[in-house]
Amino acid sequence: MTDDPERHAMKMAKKKAARDKIMATKTDEKGLIIVHTGKGKGKSSAAFGMIFRCIAHGMPCAVVQFIKGGMSTGERDLILARFSDVCAFHTMGEGFTWETQDRTRDTEMAQAAWAKAKELIRDETNKMVLLDEINIALRYDYLDINEVVQFLAEEKPHMTHVVLTGRNAKDELIEIADLVTEMELIKHPFRSGIKAQIGVEF
Repeated sequence: MTDDPERHAMKMAKKKAARDKIMATKTDEKGLIIVHTGKGKGKSSAAFGMIFRCIAHGMPCAVVQFIKGGMSTGERDLILARFSDVCAFHTMGEGFTWETQDRTRDTEMAQAAWAKAKELIRDETNKMVLLDEINIALRYDYLDINEVVQFLAEEKPHMTHVVLTGRNAKDELIEIADLVTEMELIKHPFRSGIKAQIGVEF
């Protein structure tokens, strides 16, 4: 790095010219298949960030939660209280798999959530649909990955964004996705005996 203001300005001007040239080639628009996976925290949090962006722009959107049960969360409470006119919110799970301990029931709930997800995705007024923790349902084979991939590839409206979250995203899903982010775990307070806290985890 240099402290010379003139040299810095010239360097930044070159960077801007190169960036503008690249940006001039990016002209297409399409609805994206977006996957947030990995062991690190932030998969659903980042996805809800995009949902709130849609809400802020007045763009109809929807959320289907596949695993999380009736526990109160900040994002769900806020959307239901203030933004239900622009964002449909469906909590279809009954809690984490180690809590329910009922594979048949978990499968039934996941299938019902997938049916609702397909309905919301097919509705072209929804600009974004978040399928929260669907990767968990896919990991445990509550849903058929081939059916999910085929639906997204063949039936998702061209301009609809679909966001799929959860650990252990299947390779088939990653293959068809437009944007995949893996959250890497470096440190987590849970490992130091600190429980999930309001405003951070929920």
